Amino acid sequence: MFATAVFEDRLRDAGFPRVAGCDEAGRGALAGPLVAAAVVLPPACPIEGLADSKLLTPLRRAELAEQIRELALDHAVVWASPASIDRDGVHRTNLELLARALRSLPGGFDYGLADGFGLRHDLPAPVLGVRKGDLVARCVAAASILAKVTRDRMLIRAAKRFPAYGFERHKGYGTDEHWAALRAHGPSSYHRRSFTGVADPRPFVRAPGGVIRLEES
Repeated sequence: MFATAVFEDRLRDAGFPRVAGCDEAGRGALAGPLVAAAVVLPPACPIEGLADSKLLTPLRRAELAEQIRELALDHAVVWASPASIDRDGVHRTNLELLARALRSLPGGFDYGLADGFGLRHDLPAPVLGVRKGDLVARCVAAASILAKVTRDRMLIRAAKRFPAYGFERHKGYGTDEHWAALRAHGPSSYHRRSFTGVADPRPFVRAPGGVIRLEES
């Protein structure tokens, strides 16, 4: 369950002392920002229990996030608004955001590990995309945790501005509760209107001729 430092250790042995992991949170959500983080951990990092943020409880994520901020050699967190996601698309926004998180590390990095995606954004050092990176690389797991904790807190704050949607519970993801609120109230300015069904959340069914809205005859 817990990520290891095998990738980082091999890269350090190969002459890359500052190995940065980067990951995002909120890619599949219907509302709220996309958040990315980058983290450089020290060798023999004392933080225990680093893992994919989705496998941890909210309390444990919060505890680990505090340790990461305190003990990491470097960390950075950046985000993109729903309007940016609608304008540029979620995949392009995600890649640009991961690159920006790495560029934002105050001390730079010698080699990057990204969860799932290799990056080609004129970065100052190579970045390797690692499948299930937050499960196999501690620095990527740490970035996953920072991104998730930051985004969850943003959605909890947003719930006070948009109380009808229950953001504090589902964090913007497409739960039954969230879809019901969208159908009742329509999308807010915090929603990603480019995502399927968000701009027009009436129920629909798929038929041989295409998509039919249930309210339509």
